[in-house]
Amino acid sequence: MKRIPETENLLVLRTDFSNQAAWERICAIIRKPVGVFRFRANVDFVDDIEYAGITKDQLLELLPKEYSHSFIILVDRTATSLPNYPLLIVDLYERSGREFRAIPSQVQGIENNLSIANMDFEEFAESVDESGVFRGFPRS
Repeated sequence: MKRIPETENLLVLRTDFSNQAAWERICAIIRKPVGVFRFRANVDFVDDIEYAGITKDQLLELLPKEYSHSFIILVDRTATSLPNYPLLIVDLYERSGREFRAIPSQVQGIENNLSIANMDFEEFAESVDESGVFRGFPRS
């Protein structure tokens, strides 16, 4: 299996190819600006059958040695088969492999805040709902 590509932007990596419509919908949701300030996710989408079915452990092995991003987003079978498309967010800082799931409409905030170290991975991971999915922070 080939190495995960180095990209300027964070990767959204497709690992499940069973539902083309779900993949297209996920990409459209992530591309859509959100919020009053119209935040965009700075991501690159990788749609390569070479990565079909890879596990988190395989992913960690396939990363370039000096990979520049602190996390990656996987579009796996769970994401493409469940309503709301819960994506797998994997922490790559020191190759920790910690993870949580998030709905695609939250990717903009996650990417923007983690990429500039405005927030920590744990802040999102600890804010998942009872089903283990991050759907946004509670409004006060």
